[in-house]
Formats: sequence, C-alpha cells, structure tokens
Amino acid sequence: MIDVEDLIALVRNYNPRTNADLLHRAHDYGRLMHEGQTRQSGEPYFTHPVAVAAILTEMQLDDATIVTALLHDTIEDTKSTYTEVARLFGDEVAELVDGVTKLTNLQLSSTQSKQAENFRKLFFAMSRDLRVILVKLADRLHNMRTIKSMKPEKQAQKARETMEIYAPLAGRMGMQWMREELEDLSFRVLNPEARNSILRRFITLQREAGDVVHKITNDIRSELDRAGIEATVYGRAKKPYSIWRKMQEKDLAFSRLSDIYGFRIIVRDVADCYRALGVVHQRWRAVPGRFKDYISQPKQNGYRSIHTTVSGRDGKRVEVQIRTREMHEVAEAGVAAHWSYRDGQRSANPFAVDPAKWIAQLTERFEEGDHDEFLEHVKLEMYQDQVFCFTPKGDVVQLPKGATPLDYAYAIHTRIGNACVSAKVDGIRVPLWTRLRNGQSVEIITAEGQKPQSSWVDIVTTGRAKAAIRKSLREEDRGRFVKLGRELARVTFERFGKKATDKALLTAARTLGLPDEDELLARIGSAELTAQKVVETLYPELASAPDTVDATRPVVGLADDQTFQRAPCCCPLPGERIVGITYRGKGVVAHAIDCPALIDLEEQPERWIDLHWQSGRHAAVHTVPLELTISNAAGVLGRICTLIGDRRANISDLHFMDKKPDYYRIVIDVDLRDVEHLHNLMMALDAESDVARVTRLRDQKRRP
Repeated sequence: MIDVEDLIALVRNYNPRTNADLLHRAHDYGRLMHEGQTRQSGEPYFTHPVAVAAILTEMQLDDATIVTALLHDTIEDTKSTYTEVARLFGDEVAELVDGVTKLTNLQLSSTQSKQAENFRKLFFAMSRDLRVILVKLADRLHNMRTIKSMKPEKQAQKARETMEIYAPLAGRMGMQWMREELEDLSFRVLNPEARNSILRRFITLQREAGDVVHKITNDIRSELDRAGIEATVYGRAKKPYSIWRKMQEKDLAFSRLSDIYGFRIIVRDVADCYRALGVVHQRWRAVPGRFKDYISQPKQNGYRSIHTTVSGRDGKRVEVQIRTREMHEVAEAGVAAHWSYRDGQRSANPFAVDPAKWIAQLTERFEEGDHDEFLEHVKLEMYQDQVFCFTPKGDVVQLPKGATPLDYAYAIHTRIGNACVSAKVDGIRVPLWTRLRNGQSVEIITAEGQKPQSSWVDIVTTGRAKAAIRKSLREEDRGRFVKLGRELARVTFERFGKKATDKALLTAARTLGLPDEDELLARIGSAELTAQKVVETLYPELASAPDTVDATRPVVGLADDQTFQRAPCCCPLPGERIVGITYRGKGVVAHAIDCPALIDLEEQPERWIDLHWQSGRHAAVHTVPLELTISNAAGVLGRICTLIGDRRANISDLHFMDKKPDYYRIVIDVDLRDVEHLHNLMMALDAESDVARVTRLRDQKRRP
C-alpha cells in the first residue's frame, strides 16, 4: 500500500502548495475507520481508498478531491457520519463524500433499467459537484484492476456495469484514457477468448503488413516538414475492444476491417490545424463523410480537434486527428481539466469547460434523446517519442521513450549512475527497470561502494548509459578481458593466415580510435568488439559478404515499439521454433518452443506472442553456451579455439568450471548463425580426440 508520505509526494509533484496536514489527518482517520476490514483479496480494506486517491493524483486534482477519495467509503461502510466528517474536514469534503455514497447506492446494474435512465440517475446525483463522479470513476477503475479476487459471477456483473455505464461516461467526460482502460478490463472479463483472438489476429496482420504505422507517421511528418509546419505526429493501431466493437457493429470479419490505424498531429496554433489539414488532404484522398471539425464546433466537454479519414499508404484507411497542445491537454483530461493544477495554481487552459455548464447542457441533451456520442469510436492514445522527467529541484531531463531510472541517473552524471542502488518516481520507490513517463519526478538513491552490474546493460536504453556501464565493467575485469582478448585475437588472426603482433594490434587500435592495444584486447575480451572486426579493419579484402538478415531485428511478429532479446535460459537459434513472452521492463523475450520455462507461463496466454525467425542468412551473433570436457594437455585449448574459429564461429567468453589433473571442464560462449551452424560445430568438436564430451548448455537458473 502507498504510505501517506508517498501520496503527499504525488500531490506535491503537481501542487507544491498542498495542505499536507489535511492529507495526513484524512489518511489517519480513514485508516482508523476501516481498521479490521479486509477486501476480497485479503488485503486491508484501506489499501483501496489510498489507491483511488493515487489514481486521482494522475489527474492532478485538488486537495478536497484527494481527501474525498481517502474517505469515500467511511460514511457507507464504517461508524463515521456526515456530521463527523464535516466537523473534521469541512462541509466541502462532507458534501463530496456524501455524493459518492449516493452514487454507490444507485442500482446501476439492474437489467430492468435502460442505459439512458442509468445515466440520468448518475447526472442528477452528481449535479451538485462533478468531482464526485471523478472519485467514483477512480473507485471503479481500481476495483476493475483488482477484480480477479472476486467470484466469477460477481466479476461478470461488475464488468457489464462498467462497460454499459462507467466506461461510456468516462468517454463522454473526455477522459479517453480511462474509458479505454475500463473497456479493456471489462472486455478481458466478459469475453477473454474474443480479446485474445483479436490480439492474435493483430499480430498476424502486423507481420504481413509490416511497419505500417511507422511508415505512415514518417510520411505525414515529411509532408508537414515540406510545408514548413512545426508539428508532432503520433500513430498507432486501435485498441482490441475498439476493433471488436467495429466488427460487431458493421458485421465484418477482421480481414475486411479498414480504418484500424489512427494518427494524431499536434501543432502550435489553430491556423496550423487547418494548414495541416490541407497538407493531409493534398497528399492523400479524403474518405467522403468522414470529416468532423470539432474546433469550430467543440464538444460539450470542451473537446476540440479536427477529425478526417484518408486512404493512406497501400490504400489503407487511417484516421487523422489534428489539434493544438492546449486542445490536446483538454482531450486527455476532459472535464477534469477544470480542476487541474500547475505549480500550485489552477491551470488556465482556455479550452477547459466549466463543469456546471457542461452538466446542465448534458442533462438537457438527454431530454432531447441524443445518445449518439455514447457510441463514438474510442480515440487513440498518443505515442511519445521522448520523455521529459523532472529532478527533485525541478530541472527537466530529456530522455528517449522507454528510458529507465538508470538512464536518468547516467544522464545526470556518470558517477551517479555507477553508484545507483535504487530510485523513487513521484516519491514511490520503483525497480530500476521501470519505464519512465512524461512529467514524472525522479530521485536517484546512491551508495558508496556500489558498482554497475552486467545486467544493467540490458536494462538501459541510452547509448551514454550503456557506454558508461561497459566501461566500468571493463575496468573491473580488465586484466581477465585483456588475457582472453589476446587469445581470441591470436586464433582469429591465424584463421586468416595472419599474426596478431603488437604492431598489428596497435595499428588496429589507432584505426578504430582506441588509445592502445590493451584497450583493443579488453574490448575483444568483453565482447564489445569481435576479433574478426579487427582483422577486417586491417585487411578489408578479407571481409566476408554482408549477411542478409538485420541482426538487430532477426524475428517477425514484434510490434513497432517492442524490443527483443533471446531468453538466457534456452538461447534459441534461427532455425528453431520460438515463442515470444512479454516481460515488464524487458520487452519481448524469445524462448525455444520446448523451453521448460514456458510451463510456468501456460496460465498467462495474454503474454504469449507468435514469433518466427526472419528468412535468409543470419549474422553469427547469436550466442550459445557450450560445455566441453577436454584433456588437460599442452596446446589442447588452443586447438579447440582454432577449430571453432575455422568454423566461422566467434568465441565471446570462456569460463573454467572444473580443473583436474587430467581434464578441464569449460563453458565457451560461441556466436553462431543458426541451428545448422551449431550442429556442424558440435559435430566437429565431438570428432576431436581431446574432447571427451560436448553439450549445449541450457541453464534454467538463468531465466529472464
């Protein structure tokens, strides 16, 4: 559970003038009132009000709303009363808590009442202060996030109620991010087979169509740049539930769907909105009847944007939304933008709608029977190419998308990165592999004696961080790496009929911009540089023909924003059947289809991704550990290394596991092209008289 100090830190992040004493008192009172109560999961009940308050801090709401979240179940579920809440926290908070209680008591899930009537009840109940519905929506969102602890029939009831009432209401209020999450959580409960089917079909479509979103996004950016319009362009495929709903409404098979991609253009001012529209329509053919101008005719919730649908690349229909940055802020927060804080003051966004006028207009429209907006398509979440985070002093640090607290630490200073032991994001301690989001405040915790770990290289995304980590690791193991690098260089040079003399190594080092041969050998030994690359630098005529498959993207089936790595437990090779598993902070990890680690993941089908290797010739960069038992005799290890080099395989690491008077047991990490390359190498090693045993090492202790 988030403690009170972390919660206050979340509020203070956007409202430095928050009343910390008020939040402390509300937290202590709520915890006291709910003492002894538990949730279905067995957790203390008060974890729920605190989680609801934390959700509301994401909307940057005022202190009264945060306090209401902490107390929203006290009048209904404890011995607390309206009078006591008013005495302790004021009439404003008491009114809000009472309003949330009345909303909770509405029988919204009744199958006898129509959806419009349910909404009418909601509007009348929240008409005195719209913040009560913001608390109720956050309450429902947390309940849906933790719904698995409920009985199946209760899950289904809550999911239907959420899908029919709360998700459309969140959309109507302009809070599209909440609508999408509520719909997806409900869809997962009500029709998990359909949701998984959509995900599988989408993976197939992406594999067949290629990087469509990235290509169209670049096309739009190029056209806008040519016209001299400064803009940010985002694009992505639509959400599974949005696609499923369209299939049901239009009675279409997935393969016949169009308009499943959407793009958003953010420009400086209103004039640029219409200039950008002209550029889009000049470059692509507009689809008749699919143009809406919500700038000249804003929605009731303050939403402003231009919508158009065009036939894009390869005839695919795509939706394009065009708006200014201020319009975009309201599009993300909806009616809640009225209460948003910035530097301790209410945000003065000119497009934020007045809640009282909005609720009055909405109720009036209900009487007219206009329900079309409840069925509007779900709007797209934006992609962020960059992330802007804040230091504890308020300075801005710019990082690429997917950056972690470690990237942040190294962006501040290499010394801070090397000494990093943990991090706090928005006042909450998080793992170092956490992906940072825009606007978050990051605090790095360091300790004397801390040194970078080898696993950090796979956690960070910035080149600066990777270089700093590798440099530190090199310095720590420099002696071992120099010795190993010298042996690898000798073997590789001899394979090409050359000698790895000191002069040759120094010449190669200077050509590659390195200070001396020891640095060159250390990099070879640490696998940052291959010995073959050194040979090719000195003797370009010996360079092999380039491989046809891109080594950075050797598999098919990944989404545009997904990263890829091979599972360290099974180290699959091209030519072997694989499956992708999503891991938090690690992207997609490819496992061999027979990897025992998959047994533990059978009950989590949502994490499985259909992958297969790219066709063509792969580069020899796929590392596989081989365990060998060899004779303890002079020259044997050298001959083994030579044999491996002769098979066009590179040794990236070597460990002695067991040393006996008559034999050695060693593990050699070998970089290979594919499974055929592996079989040929193992057959050659097995035929060597000084090799008693050779096996491919699959270590289940080295799981992702």
